Amino acid sequence: MLGKKENASYAVIGLGRFGMALAKELAIAGKEVIVVDNNENKVKELRVYTDYAYVAGELTREVLEDMGIQNCDTVVVCIGEKIDTSILVTLNVVNLGVRRVIAKAISEDQGAVLEKIGAEVVYPERDMALRLAKKLLTSSVMDYISLDNDVEITEIKITDRLTGRCVRDFPIRQKFGLNIIAIEYGGKTDTEIRPDYAFQDGDVIVVIGKSKNVQRFEREYGC
Repeated sequence: MLGKKENASYAVIGLGRFGMALAKELAIAGKEVIVVDNNENKVKELRVYTDYAYVAGELTREVLEDMGIQNCDTVVVCIGEKIDTSILVTLNVVNLGVRRVIAKAISEDQGAVLEKIGAEVVYPERDMALRLAKKLLTSSVMDYISLDNDVEITEIKITDRLTGRCVRDFPIRQKFGLNIIAIEYGGKTDTEIRPDYAFQDGDVIVVIGKSKNVQRFEREYGC
């Protein structure tokens, strides 16, 4: 059982593809991680990465408490496909007083219920599909993160239309309502944007702003 620690600790409940990958990355990063699943083979695979790997068929509040889930800073419930189990387990974790509870959802309705009971909600399949669609539809878009329905952070590859132009001479804020928060060039990322920096072929700018404004920018200056 995981006791109170000074360093941040995590729990991942449900070891599907998403949960398995998440748990491994956290453990490799040196974090203390509790992992829980009803599949003994999956749990056995994770024992290489963490000492706190448990097989559990029934995830009642008492069972979760025995594992030390209440001592974690963040718990991620990755049981999206079994909606009733997902909601019940998430509720049990919230009721244990965990500071941050994140739950995977596969539908808007499921997500709405999970939010109502106090969890942050992620939609891994939907988000991956949206990221892929962005890349397929606009070749200048490298990657993006949706902060909510209206705001996103997007990596955009500089095209010929901007090559050689200085930051101060390009009215991206005034014309499109976007802010450049980083420029990637020459294998490094610079977050201190110099007004006299001239865009070069191969540069990538990271912008933040409303989705509709990003789309307008892509239409006008994308490939």
